[in-house]
Amino acid sequence: MDAELVDRIYECSFVPELWPEVLRDTSILSGSAGASLYITNPEVTAWTASKNARGIAERFVAEGWYWRGAMTTRVHQSRHPGFLRDVDLFTLAELEEEPIYRDSWRGMGLGWGAATAFALPAGETLSIVLARATSQGPADAAIIQRLDLLRPHLGRAALMAARLHLERAQAAGHALAAMGLAALALDSGGKVLAVNELMEGSEHVAHWRAGDRVALQDPRADEMLRDALARIGLPDNSGVRSFPVRAAAGPLMVGHVVPIRFSARDIFARSAAMFVLAPVAAPDTPSLELVMSLFDLSPAEARVARGLAAGKTVDDLAGDGGVSPHTVRTQVRGVLHKTGCERQTDVVALLGGISVGRGAGSSGRPR
Repeated sequence: MDAELVDRIYECSFVPELWPEVLRDTSILSGSAGASLYITNPEVTAWTASKNARGIAERFVAEGWYWRGAMTTRVHQSRHPGFLRDVDLFTLAELEEEPIYRDSWRGMGLGWGAATAFALPAGETLSIVLARATSQGPADAAIIQRLDLLRPHLGRAALMAARLHLERAQAAGHALAAMGLAALALDSGGKVLAVNELMEGSEHVAHWRAGDRVALQDPRADEMLRDALARIGLPDNSGVRSFPVRAAAGPLMVGHVVPIRFSARDIFARSAAMFVLAPVAAPDTPSLELVMSLFDLSPAEARVARGLAAGKTVDDLAGDGGVSPHTVRTQVRGVLHKTGCERQTDVVALLGGISVGRGAGSSGRPR
């Protein structure tokens, strides 16, 4: 994975005018002609694109192409925990009749695409679309694998961007107030440098300690927060994490540790990371891609987690996946570690508190 690109993705969390450059480099990484990002709820509420794709993306939104035909709907409904190519969703004959290809892209020399979509905890849906020239052919498996490695980082950065409506946060106070989520900025030692009112009012989740430090009431979540902060400066971004935060009262929360990189430090001076608490609602089993985006699970771990939440046993999951029970138990251990749970029953209880996200209605759009 390109560590510098990951850092720049996080820089975009609070300096959204840099998204076009990051999308440009993402398109170069994938051999695409351009890339665009959309936030929907369910209409397109914000968008941005690489410079060479901006005109196309603007038409895509203004002329209503986003929901025209079946392409976007199939990406949303797939709940796939990664990027999908158009040829994964359509036959070649179907693609020829898909409106965005037949009536728009083909005339511009674009013939192949890849996209991902997943629910953000606050209710919006993030979509990233990459387009390739007709002469290039579909992206290969190696390209999709590279994109999938970037996906969790893109998701966290877009969570910030969605809350700030893809507008620049001119100062720490403005950013924290506009976010609409309990949040605080921390230095690498865990000292609180800025905090918003929602976090100050979260005594059931966090309590203040001496030296402008904060601790989470949930011991396991507090341990994971300390570990993430200790690793925040590592070049492999292994300290970037999301984890469940439980409280005696109130909804289940998911804590996101988002590093503050490069020019974002102009806003959050001396800050190393932002810690954001996002509530998640009951009661349905969560979608696979939401599970992945919240806890950085691999596709196999995400399927196991959802299976456990649906009441399946290790043997059931082994049979469904065509693997050995030993393999499933290894995946279960990965799920337990990444979600901060100690037992399988804890995973079931945790995932039972995460909403399924938006399903598809009769109009074909997520509701």
